Amino acid sequence: MNAILPPPASVADLTEAERTRILAKTARFAPPPARTADGRTDLVGLTREELVAELDRIGEKPFRAKQLWHWIYHQGATDFARMSTIAKPMQAKLAEHFIVGRPEAAVVQTSTDETRKWLFRFRDGQEAETVYIPDRHEDRGAVCISSQVGCTLACRFCHTGTQALVRNLGAAEIVGQFMAARDSYNEWPSPKGETPRLLSTIVLMGMGEPLYNYENVAKAMTIVMDNEGIALSRRRITLSTSGVVPMMDRCGEELGVNLAVSLHAVRDDLRDEIVPLNRKYPIAELMAACRRYPAASNARRITFEYVMLKDLNDSEADARELVRLIAGLPAKVNLIPFNPWPGSPYETSTPAAIDRFSRIVMDAGFSSPVRTPRGRDILAACGQLKTESRRERPPAR
Repeated sequence: MNAILPPPASVADLTEAERTRILAKTARFAPPPARTADGRTDLVGLTREELVAELDRIGEKPFRAKQLWHWIYHQGATDFARMSTIAKPMQAKLAEHFIVGRPEAAVVQTSTDETRKWLFRFRDGQEAETVYIPDRHEDRGAVCISSQVGCTLACRFCHTGTQALVRNLGAAEIVGQFMAARDSYNEWPSPKGETPRLLSTIVLMGMGEPLYNYENVAKAMTIVMDNEGIALSRRRITLSTSGVVPMMDRCGEELGVNLAVSLHAVRDDLRDEIVPLNRKYPIAELMAACRRYPAASNARRITFEYVMLKDLNDSEADARELVRLIAGLPAKVNLIPFNPWPGSPYETSTPAAIDRFSRIVMDAGFSSPVRTPRGRDILAACGQLKTESRRERPPAR
């Protein structure tokens, strides 16, 4: 891979200003505190340092944090009484002050192809969807996690985009989706080493734009990657973004997880229409950020997601322009036949058009698989997630 040069200072200055603006906007959609109605704190979602601080608050020593971390994230325990290395009086004290929470599975659906979808309800009654997609050939699969209730991007082809952003999910709610999915498949304690995992990867491709909730997402993924708990490697985590360019740089520097980019068009005029974020960060800026992404390599290619829309973005000319855009990048292209949803204005490209498009990309030396739709019968396929949650309007003054 070619050496990556640092961006010019002017770009760095602009990026920092944009990050500040994004984080200020993010704060307006902050999740509620991770506490129960009776004031107990949820230990899920706390960093190790925060866990030590909570224990110090009730007069307990730091070594307790290591014990609790093991029980929460390695063993998957939710009941202090089952933490056998902790004395019963201490179990009772912990239960008085804390909980080990999970989101409530309000609805669970399993597709004819074994894809499973959960509608998770959080303490404030808001909801988000999570999907598990099992591998067709091996005992493994991906958990597709949501980062927001609703979405702020309004991508035209995406069902989630028709639901306005309600709020961001907290770290406890993000990591809690994966832990609840593990509960469902009884995959505790965390498998170690080469032991097969059914829930083997995380893809942040559910509801919301992860980079518009970066701090909570980063906190949750840091917990997931901790070697003494869930212990998923960063190579097993993929973050999907529609192109929040300033936060892509920060994600690469701090998390180094795999990157997937929801591209979907190769011309700014069309991408402006179907991915409105492009008006803020056009294709040239997005591709420059991809070339800067430090975790990209031939072993860990950037995935470009490209939904195939009939007579809109599926021509041979589009395929050739896509090849030009990604030339020189360690990249692969996932072609996604459009998954219809009620009221959607688009149609899926024909199989012949998808095949022609794929062949052009593959002939240029890039992997270009066509994603087989999974979970369509339960609206669990790519772009089909949505809930009935609504953002409460502030009271009139």
